[in-house]
Amino acid sequence: MATTNVNARVRKHRETLRKAGLRPVQIWVPDTRRPGFAAECRRQSRLAALADRADPNLLRFMDEALADVDGWTE
Repeated sequence: MATTNVNARVRKHRETLRKAGLRPVQIWVPDTRRPGFAAECRRQSRLAALADRADPNLLRFMDEALADVDGWTE
């Protein structure tokens, strides 16, 4: 009986969101509790750092892009 009440509340909540023009989206993300997750993050970070250092123009490009954000939040 309690499950029925919860299901009805969830259904009503979802209907309200849909009426507001929203739709559900399912997103799969890496499981941070999985063994090896931290090691894989370190590996990918090292690769990204190496790629950044290999491109001498990257820092200049990023600085220029950051300076060109006027009006983005208006």
